[in-house]
Amino acid sequence: MRMRLAFLAALTAAMMVMFGASGAQSPAQDPLARGFANPPASAKPWVYWFWLNGNITREGITLDLEAMKRVGIGGVLIMEVDQGAPLGPVPFASEKWRELFRHVVSEAARLGLEVNMNNDAGWCGSGGPWVKPEHAMQRVVWATAEVEGPRQFSEKLPQPPAVWDHYRDIAVFAFPAPGPFRIPDIAPRSAHVRGDIMPDAKSPEAPADSVVPRGKIVDLTGSMQPDGTLTWTVPEGRWTILRMGHTPTGAMNAPSPESGRGPEVDKLSKEALDAYWDGFVGKLVADNGPLVGKTFVATHIDSWETGSQNWTPRFREEFMRLRGYDPLPYLPVYAGYVVDGSDVADRFLYDVRQTVSDLLLSNYAGHMRELAHRNGMRLTIEAYGDTTVDNLAYAGRCDEPMGEFWSWSPFGAGNTLIEMAGAAHVYGKRIVGAEAFTAHDGERWLAHPGYIKAMGDWAFALGINRFVFHRYALQPWRDRRPGMSMGPWGLHYERTQTWWEQSGPWHRYLARCQYLLQQGLPVADVLCLAPEGAARTYNPPPDLNRKGYKADGCPAEALLTRVDVRNGRLVLPDGMSYRALVLPGNEAMTPTVLRKVKQLADAGAIVIGAKPKRSPSLAGYPGCDAEVARIADALWSSGKVLSGKATDAILRERGILPDFVSDRPLNWTHRRIGNAEVYFVANGMSHRVNADCRFRVTGRVPELWDAVSGATQNAVAFVEAGGMTRLMLPLEGGESVFVVFRKSSKGFDPVVRLSQGSKVLWPVPKAAVQLKILKALWGPAGDDRRTKDVTDQVQRMVDRVGPSFTVAELASEGDPALMVVKTLRVEYESGGQKFSASATDPEVINFALPSDATIPVRIVRSVDGRWQAVGSRQGTYTATLRSGKSLRFRVGAIPRPEPITASWEVAFPKGWGAPDRIMLDCLVSLHEHPDEGVRHFSGTATYTTRFPWTAAPAGTRVYLDLGDVQVMAHVKLNGKDLGLLWRAPYRVDVTRAVKAGKNTLEIAVTNLWINRMIGDEYLPEDSKRHANGTLVEWPDWLDKPGPSPTGRYTFTSWRLWSKQGPLQPSGLIGPVRLVGEPVMAIP
Repeated sequence: MRMRLAFLAALTAAMMVMFGASGAQSPAQDPLARGFANPPASAKPWVYWFWLNGNITREGITLDLEAMKRVGIGGVLIMEVDQGAPLGPVPFASEKWRELFRHVVSEAARLGLEVNMNNDAGWCGSGGPWVKPEHAMQRVVWATAEVEGPRQFSEKLPQPPAVWDHYRDIAVFAFPAPGPFRIPDIAPRSAHVRGDIMPDAKSPEAPADSVVPRGKIVDLTGSMQPDGTLTWTVPEGRWTILRMGHTPTGAMNAPSPESGRGPEVDKLSKEALDAYWDGFVGKLVADNGPLVGKTFVATHIDSWETGSQNWTPRFREEFMRLRGYDPLPYLPVYAGYVVDGSDVADRFLYDVRQTVSDLLLSNYAGHMRELAHRNGMRLTIEAYGDTTVDNLAYAGRCDEPMGEFWSWSPFGAGNTLIEMAGAAHVYGKRIVGAEAFTAHDGERWLAHPGYIKAMGDWAFALGINRFVFHRYALQPWRDRRPGMSMGPWGLHYERTQTWWEQSGPWHRYLARCQYLLQQGLPVADVLCLAPEGAARTYNPPPDLNRKGYKADGCPAEALLTRVDVRNGRLVLPDGMSYRALVLPGNEAMTPTVLRKVKQLADAGAIVIGAKPKRSPSLAGYPGCDAEVARIADALWSSGKVLSGKATDAILRERGILPDFVSDRPLNWTHRRIGNAEVYFVANGMSHRVNADCRFRVTGRVPELWDAVSGATQNAVAFVEAGGMTRLMLPLEGGESVFVVFRKSSKGFDPVVRLSQGSKVLWPVPKAAVQLKILKALWGPAGDDRRTKDVTDQVQRMVDRVGPSFTVAELASEGDPALMVVKTLRVEYESGGQKFSASATDPEVINFALPSDATIPVRIVRSVDGRWQAVGSRQGTYTATLRSGKSLRFRVGAIPRPEPITASWEVAFPKGWGAPDRIMLDCLVSLHEHPDEGVRHFSGTATYTTRFPWTAAPAGTRVYLDLGDVQVMAHVKLNGKDLGLLWRAPYRVDVTRAVKAGKNTLEIAVTNLWINRMIGDEYLPEDSKRHANGTLVEWPDWLDKPGPSPTGRYTFTSWRLWSKQGPLQPSGLIGPVRLVGEPVMAIP
């Protein structure tokens, strides 16, 4: 029986399924599969393209963009920063700079790339030297005077502090001098600085003598002259005079080149933003004419790092419009005075923060999007940071929300991905971007695609569908390596990387993933209403994802304007729908939102949550509280709102099964594309797992789509029962697969059981995971004093939630080192075997289990429908089909792996310090070689060997297993190109390339920059450096032809390695083996 060889190769290389696959629809007739196999440009990953302090050249721009095009990058997000680079010749936004930007757009158009330009210099905010102080971010300031009456007062009041010599008065008040109590934490409560105010947080009750009755506040604004002189007849007693005004916050855009630095624009004023736009982005739009909206497609706002503001010249009028009452008599609360009691002051401050958020949403983010749209452009925003805003609503104002995640603080900032993805789903945004794999100086050129893949898969599972790599530093020179660095930040992801030209397959993998994840709509069961108010960071409910239910966060404004009920489901205008609404659980909710909740419940929606008790706002007070109580009492007593149980328990009671469950901790997400149910499933652990997975789909055949190869095939073994489809997925460490349900399973006769004698190999009965924790220690690495024994606690966690949990959850029983990243180290026993595992606070710790060994046999089906077995263990097996038919077969002797023991010739490129070639009797890491040039070599070394081979028995598939590779290998056997291996396991099908007799094997192995950089530190200095490795100035020789005058091979603007640094494993380490796997016909 013949099986299509291409299918077998793709199947085994991917090592995806226990029970093989059968032929699927040809991509030529299948638009979804065609787009997956060859993704469009819109699916390609992007890069943050950092320009460093005016060091920009036309040649560097062209070389960078051409290099990006070669390896599959789809677009650039440009920012200019300083970050350790000496000043270059091109001032930010100068005529020369704008001419170079025109060159960027022209070259990008030629190459088919897209350009997104940050809206200012630096990476945060919106500011620049063209912003006038009156258009800068404003804050309330005040000064006080104490007077005794009765008396006639006519004096010049002290002026509150002014920034940039700009100050404007708001009001002058007088009131009987109160006691010393002031509202604590007034800065975040008044939106002067960002602070996530807990939804039910209340100020301490002020003593009676410190309360300022509103009726006793005298407005003296009209009695003060322009020069600050106040004339007033002071009544009897001790009085406080409060002069209030506004001044710029002093915030400036950063970290910007000096030529691009200036005040941050007023985010609450459209007038200010119009002037700001005209000063920079508007000029770029005018410069690039017909390419705007085609190549120059977007402008960007990055994460907010410029602080909050709490005033704008029209704040009073806008407050009255939005809140329905005049804030004037309550303004002393800004200064910490308690007007009419602590509860009233808290409510007013809530309204202040909400007004700041509302104005920022409409006059900054919303208006920036309007300005972009007028020019055919999009707006992208990292909608979070240190300002007073509801992050979810902020994300809703852009076209493409973006989050971020950190690769050298693993899973750091992961909550931003959850926030931004949820906002995109609720507001109907198709693209959800991420500042991907950003890092601190611990990265130091250590990253490579195989190392970061699993973390990228995790981000995909959280809802991200466009990576924007952080970062690519513009390389102004043709061939200085590794060249320009963006300070100590981010991945070193430039054309000067050792592995850049080998990164195409990695980018194709990402493009295939992103293509599918950008199609259709995400599937989520739960819509979680976020607490009202600002500042607000959405935190998802714990455990829902782990229990098989996806949830999205929803701000109150989206609930009010975008959510309805149809057939018992919560529906949105863009097609998204949810099974249940989960309320935030706090006691405060405005009547408007509660009325909407009631409307949804009355219409048949499942609503889950605790009953609110009051309104958080001063608007309509005290009647608002009475209305909340009245609606809540009626609604909760009606039984239309469910509470008292966990959300997942309520969903199960209502017949809503989990969307996806697995006996192993896998990352996953689900999208609906037309009539197709598409699941992305990824093993985030470093070890292989055999995952017993259940999908909430029946009546359809599961297809397995491999984003590494682009192959799509039907699974041939699955069980449909209880409303779910059960499928075994053996996944290597860091491996992923799309499971796609499209075609009817009617008439399809899958394998439903595999046994060996009386032992059922699959499906196995679900059994409790037996893990015995032997020892668990949690604390900062190397700090015994602050390390805690958590053995019993980890045992309880495993017993409760299974073999996977987030390490930070241990803090619920006490944190041994607050605000310090700690490591959990665990020794445990399972199935009579001992294991160890470790992870840091932000990470999920996963425990390997004995059943994660290799499955002994795979059942596959040829294109012509015939059954075959691919075995790795001898024995007699029976496969039972759904129809009841049994397929009995025997796997014979398994060929032993044959090591390649011949000597190796290793050739090195000229000009990098290594000899032309060396001979190795056996493989060893290059960093252990006695030759200094070999030991410090960085780049691509070519290994060649010749070995004999005795032909394998007929029907045997033969694989070349390279063992340990650091870090990429391009394989050729007997002149046949077998492709690039960029991640473990480094294994490739060589059945059609290996031959009886002599064979020639050539492996081009690319390593990292570190060893050569360390080696250079033994050579004389060639540039003036600060102690931290940054340049004092550019060396004279840098722009001249030729190498460094002192013999160094590498040059970088920020050195991160010293001669004391450890050399890294390098090259082909092996062992290299030929592995045979028999393929047998099943009668």
